[in-house]
Amino acid sequence: MSATGTTAGPTPPTAPRSPLRVPAFRRFLLAQLVSATGSAMAPLALAYAVIGAGGGAGALGVVLAANTVPTVVFLLAGGVLADRVSRSRLLCGGNLLAAAAQGVLALLVATGHADTARIAACGFVSGVAVALTAPAAQGVLTRLVAPGQLQRANALLRLPTNAVKVVGPVAGGLLVAVGGPAWALGLDALTFVAAALLLLGLRLGAPAVRGGALADLRAGWTGFWSRTWLWTYTAAGTVLVAAFLAGYQLLGPVVAEEHYAGARTWGLVQGAFSFGLLAGALVCLRWKPRRLLVVAVTASSGLALPLVALAAGLAPPWLLLCAALAGVCLDVAGVTWVTAFQQQVPDDELGRMSAFNQVGERLAVPVGYLVVALFSHAFSDRSVLVVCAAIIVAATALNLCVRDIHRVRRLNGPLTEGS
Repeated sequence: MSATGTTAGPTPPTAPRSPLRVPAFRRFLLAQLVSATGSAMAPLALAYAVIGAGGGAGALGVVLAANTVPTVVFLLAGGVLADRVSRSRLLCGGNLLAAAAQGVLALLVATGHADTARIAACGFVSGVAVALTAPAAQGVLTRLVAPGQLQRANALLRLPTNAVKVVGPVAGGLLVAVGGPAWALGLDALTFVAAALLLLGLRLGAPAVRGGALADLRAGWTGFWSRTWLWTYTAAGTVLVAAFLAGYQLLGPVVAEEHYAGARTWGLVQGAFSFGLLAGALVCLRWKPRRLLVVAVTASSGLALPLVALAAGLAPPWLLLCAALAGVCLDVAGVTWVTAFQQQVPDDELGRMSAFNQVGERLAVPVGYLVVALFSHAFSDRSVLVVCAAIIVAATALNLCVRDIHRVRRLNGPLTEGS
């Protein structure tokens, strides 16, 4: 089935040669970079805030759950809002809400009043902020750059944020070691404030509102289900994300500790994966495939590589190569997918379609961890890794059998009725 809808949103009448020549895009890019810098330091600071408050693994689990649950629960509400109000104002408000949560948490930690309940409450507010901003963020680029520039713009957005993922945790660790977690949390709050001011300056108009919020949600579900390529990709992605994160994030460190040099090897694997992400963004700056979804689905299968390498006990150099290739594949899949999504879905539906897509993948994370944790007691870690890798390959292979995946092609002009 081909995508249908109205125009994909206002774009500059004469498109510059590069998205970087568009002032509004540069502002959005800077906002994303500033926010990502603080967010990269926050997990480490949060963990040590919980430890400093006397909590252990159980308390940290409660805090992480308090942050994750509201993101899933309120994501659909965020999608409806993204199609009803100004996305720049919504992003600004969400970043200010996150800044308030992190600022209060930093103050609690600095004054010695932090405990598990209060930290979890701040995490809950942060999760709500993510739910409100994530769908809106997907609908910004279509209003800033021309359709033919979307892939390059998406790749340019991922380059600095991927770099921050490498540098941010190191900087956060140094800041926590020198000044304590309150300083890192406070800096994270300031980055959210700076990002909010930058995003407010975009001054994006509000989409046309036709009915009530519930009617919009029902119409969004109808639109989501009518696009076979969208819901099948979401379903396959949900399974794939669960298998990869469970195998890589949960079992990876365990296998590295038992069969390799422990934390040293796993740190190198993480570094190789991050390097691959950077390389993948660079690939997408040059390579512009016509069948965007076919590339996105096929590239996703590369996530099985490090799981197979760990299960087979390959030598460290081969393990690092597999991790780097997986990073390249993940970023190529991410850029081509979001470009196809932005080109094929009309502007006034982007928020809701993004919310439906993200709900499945976010639910997959805790489900995947739970299933693997249960089965790891009955089977060896390497056996579970093989199963996770097989699931990734099977999910991508089945998705490639969907005819509509092959029908979605790159657009060089605006999406028009019946295209």
